[in-house]
Amino acid sequence: MIKSFVKLISKNNVLEQIRYASQALPQLSSEKYNIKRKTFGTIEPSDVGYFRSILGEERVLTDESDVLPYNIDWIKNCRGQSRVVLKPRSTEEVSTILKYCNDKRLAVCPQGGNTGLVGGSVPVFDEIVISFALMNKIDTLDDLSGALVCEAGCILENLDNYVREHGLIMPLDLGAKGTCHIGGNTSTNAGGLRLLRYGNLHGSVLGIEAVKADGTVIDCLRALKKDNTGYHLKHLFIGSEGTLGLVTKVAIHCPVLPKSVNLGFFGVKNFENVLKLYKSAKSKLGEILSAFEMADFDSIDCTVKNLKLPNPISEYPFYVLVETHGSDEAHDSEKLTRFLASEMETGLIVDGTVASEPAKMQTIWNLRESIAGAGLAGGYVFKYDVSIPLKNYYDLVPILRKRLGDKALKVFGYGHVGDGNIHINVTVPQYTKEVSSLLEPYIFEEVSKVNGSISAEHGIGFRKPMYIHYSKDQSALQLMKDLKQLMDPNGILNPYKVLPDAV
Repeated sequence: MIKSFVKLISKNNVLEQIRYASQALPQLSSEKYNIKRKTFGTIEPSDVGYFRSILGEERVLTDESDVLPYNIDWIKNCRGQSRVVLKPRSTEEVSTILKYCNDKRLAVCPQGGNTGLVGGSVPVFDEIVISFALMNKIDTLDDLSGALVCEAGCILENLDNYVREHGLIMPLDLGAKGTCHIGGNTSTNAGGLRLLRYGNLHGSVLGIEAVKADGTVIDCLRALKKDNTGYHLKHLFIGSEGTLGLVTKVAIHCPVLPKSVNLGFFGVKNFENVLKLYKSAKSKLGEILSAFEMADFDSIDCTVKNLKLPNPISEYPFYVLVETHGSDEAHDSEKLTRFLASEMETGLIVDGTVASEPAKMQTIWNLRESIAGAGLAGGYVFKYDVSIPLKNYYDLVPILRKRLGDKALKVFGYGHVGDGNIHINVTVPQYTKEVSSLLEPYIFEEVSKVNGSISAEHGIGFRKPMYIHYSKDQSALQLMKDLKQLMDPNGILNPYKVLPDAV
């Protein structure tokens, strides 16, 4: 039976519920993780005066209450001690700031929308925060080639709304799209919900403008799909999390806006059937398949209960969300409905609903996109973002449930089956080193055993440098260290992130 429903929850309301789920300040990162400050310079009143001379009074924040939000990540796991936030409006200002900071050995922390999950966008000690919030202009859009050139501080959802007016879409879609910045997306090589269809940012980003630690502006901003002239330098900055240079502009390829979008939401009785359903979807939906998402019962149950979001179907052990992008509404809708009917007959789908109306589709997507924040209302959440071969995709969830026992309130998994990326959340009443030691490095050891990656799309940040060796061998780590030394010899760019201290 195909069901329908009408309640629409505002995405902004959901985000506000998540944002204010807890007002308690997290412990300082340096104390929580026993980190020692490196020998950087200390900011003096004269430094603040210099920054005000180039940015003006209103774009240099020093009041503790103004600076505090920039010191805390959105899941309230990490907390820095910065006393100054700078808000440049141009690449030239970023260049001037970095040259001064490099000369003075003042460490900096670049920050976009601050939606990361590994502490990469907040300071650890007193690093100067460089916020890109005011660098939010769109330079050009070629609606023939689909090339968009914009500043790093543009919010992803705003860009998507803009290009849609020209018959295009952004190739990236995230639950945090209303807050995250394209510069941060690029710097972390964000994956998102439709990587299955549109690929990752290493393929979508056509060019980059970035500023090195010494203030040198690197112009690799050509908006060509083909440019085979020497080293592909733009790729150094995609995923480097601000440790090699600060991304100031991005040229990105925007696909054509699909004329037909359909969404299916299905109940499935076990994970083995989820994999069988994925194989069937690739075969039967083919070129129109744009997303294949999985969530277990606890993932959806947490969202329904904590954020009061409606579940359009009954309760099942697993849920699958399938989206199609195409050019023929009647053809695509019939194809997805036929897929639903066929797999209900085989038993792979126990129950389901198909929607093509924007309000209904948004309600389903809200249910999926809000999982990450819903757990925050129930306690402290350990979050893991890993890539695992599909045959082992869900194995870690029951293993961790058994390992943690009653020490965890919930252990649940959800993610992007289409690219092997699972998000594992462990909810506990409060953070304890006992639970942390049971999870880390155990979870990364298990991922490494099946040749997975300890970070699928959220980067290494502050939380994972000591574990990066589970995914990179020593030769690769040494080359990364050599690149860091070449491009940032004083180590001022986003210190304590990505690379371990000893390689």
